[in-house]
Amino acid sequence: MTELAEGLVKRGHKVRVVTAMPNYPERQIYEAYRGKLYTTEYKNGVEIQRSYVWIRPQPRLLDRILLDASFVFTSFFPALMGPRPDVIITTSPSLPGCVPASLAGWLHNCPVVLNLQDILPEAAIHVGLLKNKWLIKLFTVLEKFAYRSASKISVIADGFVENLLSKGVPANKIVQIPNWVDVNFIRPLTNKNNSFRATHNLDGKFVVLYSGNIALTQGLETVVKAAAQLKEFTDIAFVIVGEAKGLQRLQQECQKVGADNVLLLPFQPRQELPTMLAAADVGLVVQKKNVISFNMPSKIQVLLASGRALIGSVPANGTAAKAIKHSGGGVIVPPEDPQALATAILDLYRNPEKVENLGYKSRKYAMEHYSFEQALNQYETLCNSLMAEKSVIQPSIVTKQEV
Repeated sequence: MTELAEGLVKRGHKVRVVTAMPNYPERQIYEAYRGKLYTTEYKNGVEIQRSYVWIRPQPRLLDRILLDASFVFTSFFPALMGPRPDVIITTSPSLPGCVPASLAGWLHNCPVVLNLQDILPEAAIHVGLLKNKWLIKLFTVLEKFAYRSASKISVIADGFVENLLSKGVPANKIVQIPNWVDVNFIRPLTNKNNSFRATHNLDGKFVVLYSGNIALTQGLETVVKAAAQLKEFTDIAFVIVGEAKGLQRLQQECQKVGADNVLLLPFQPRQELPTMLAAADVGLVVQKKNVISFNMPSKIQVLLASGRALIGSVPANGTAAKAIKHSGGGVIVPPEDPQALATAILDLYRNPEKVENLGYKSRKYAMEHYSFEQALNQYETLCNSLMAEKSVIQPSIVTKQEV
């Protein structure tokens, strides 16, 4: 969303963002923002209006509910009181955030674009995160409200389209715009003289990298068990980069299975991301068996753009598997199968020309399908078309381009 906002500003649009106080990945409001109910800041031409939210480092179900509920209430006022927008773009998760966006759209008399990064509550129910029947009913009602009240719904993969159509959402309301990657920022770099490798004693190693969320849907214990099976290959190193809480859990798993060839690291600064990705020979995409079929990890685009070979330990019929297969830049193995993952890694380790070929196809596919400029063009076209439709009905309303 940061790249989208800044990209639209560069094209001459005025963008105002209503969001929460920064809190990820520690699940604590950053120190500079604590004790504030609201604050406004400007970054690269974007006006950012932040509001307080209830956040806890180790959230229970009630804390998660209060997080969403607090944002619903605190975000509504800046959304309503600021300058009147021509188009509102809201993203889900979370579903409750669609409520103030829809109300603001109604009060401002402007169209609302709902950007779906996941489909709730379906995905949460499927992996066991949401079990309470009353909450399931509430979120199901919110889901229907979000779809009905949105002027357009932008989705990131074809699996989302199929799901929405099966729920009765009109086809002309759905626009498919894949998530993008900045192919100028994330790009193929050589492993030689790589500072990330040097810092972490990885020079001369065949590096298998996972970077991203360490949550219930990933099942990274599979990676740790695969690493344990490959301990005898001393020049194969596994690197897992993620949030501290998840790393602590994986550290216990490493000790349990004797995987001393796994390096666990915290999230790296954004400016170091291209170098970190370039340190890898193989990038991993990992999901559990029960992950719902339309889930599309954004790390796929990033790994493809970095020109790395991919191994997807993901459900074979899911959106993630389809994306990796279509790219030609990776291989798919059954999820939660350490032996299959270890075998795939060993095959690439023994066939460097295959790794190089997969990496070449990865980059080529990312350039052709996931470039930021392509996605920005689609969002700009979508916003302009909504404004044009409205101007036909009420030509006096639209006076400037503002998102």
